[in-house]
Amino acid sequence: MKNIFIEQLTIATRKNKNICLIVNDLGFGMVENYSKEFPRNIFNAGVSEQSMMGYAAGLAAKGKHVFVYSIANFNTFRCAEQIRNDVDYHNLPVTIVSAGAGVGYGNLGYSHHAIQDYSLIRSFPNMLIASPGDIMELKSCLEYIIKRPQPSYLRLDKSSNYQIHKKKPNISPGKWIKVFDHKNDVKNTEIYLTTGAVIEFIKDKIDKKKYKPRSLFSIPLWGMKSKKNQNKNLKKFKKIIVVEDHLKDGGFQSWLHESFTNDKLISKSLDSKVIKKVGSKEFLMNYLK
Repeated sequence: MKNIFIEQLTIATRKNKNICLIVNDLGFGMVENYSKEFPRNIFNAGVSEQSMMGYAAGLAAKGKHVFVYSIANFNTFRCAEQIRNDVDYHNLPVTIVSAGAGVGYGNLGYSHHAIQDYSLIRSFPNMLIASPGDIMELKSCLEYIIKRPQPSYLRLDKSSNYQIHKKKPNISPGKWIKVFDHKNDVKNTEIYLTTGAVIEFIKDKIDKKKYKPRSLFSIPLWGMKSKKNQNKNLKKFKKIIVVEDHLKDGGFQSWLHESFTNDKLISKSLDSKVIKKVGSKEFLMNYLK
């Protein structure tokens, strides 16, 4: 997926010179052609993720759409403060591009396992998560983000160029995409639902008869703002098996659970509008909805 990403970014930069790419001593063997064609649009920030994200926010504040590329945990957890305060709070067009989703860098151990990144990124009110399941979803995600610059998180598989869609799907935040039907369940009473590069894993398990054959749906684009639209879709099915390369707590499944209305469990919590307010504790607690 990484090579497809840089190919598509190259095409987009030819049309829009406000697109920039920042790397941190990574991407060798991938970004050279982009660098040769657009030497003024690419920057190497070195091994300094916090500075890299602050630099991206500054460029974005001046009208650039900045793509910040690194290994998943490096440009998320290491610079969480800059993402929160500089990018998301100011609603700036910075796209964090993370390679090695889930356990893609498995042999390097826990420090490289991106299994808590959803829980961090989805907590930022303005952030859109783009988690493509194959190269066609990736192309659709990039097109959407480039046409609508905003704080966003593009989560890529480490090395797979898997393709299951015959053409680019029509996507939007929170929209369910049917990946494939299973002929024995035409009514789709029981389905798999996922986001990201797990599609290839699920298809392989079904083909090897290790997973029960069911239809599969994907949500490539999601975030805090699109959560409210999920309840209607969730009620359509008798059983939904959510598969994700992330810890259960705080991940994609948690996001879905939070969107599902339940008369027995009523949430009273701070509204995201509180991030733009300043005042006493008593004043701010009025945003508990």
